[in-house]
Amino acid sequence: VQVAESGGGLVQTGESLRLSCTISGMAFDDYAMSWFRQAPGKEREGVSCISWNANPTYYTDSVKSRFTISRDNAKNTLYLQMDNLKSEDSALYYCAAAPYGYCPDSWTYAPAYAHWGQGTQVTVSS
Repeated sequence: VQVAESGGGLVQTGESLRLSCTISGMAFDDYAMSWFRQAPGKEREGVSCISWNANPTYYTDSVKSRFTISRDNAKNTLYLQMDNLKSEDSALYYCAAAPYGYCPDSWTYAPAYAHWGQGTQVTVSS
């Protein structure tokens, strides 16, 4: 299984970024998918989860109404649209695949995920 994130970069406060995660070597639509992030000196944090058919979705409180998770099963690709970015959103963002069709109750629990990417850096400058 290969997991590759892209789309990170350096932006100003209030700007937007769209992250992508492309996966090969597994049946993408058999997996719930999530985005995690980790800032220096902090624990890895679950940002959002999407079930195999895009319903339901979950978000951590700090990104609700600003981030939107989506997926294209035909392209084996996961997305994270991030709007109105804040300095506290700066982190290394990871894509992760859970071997369940629906987001697990503990979707923010990293060990629940079977496959991870290497991450893409997002830096928000104020």
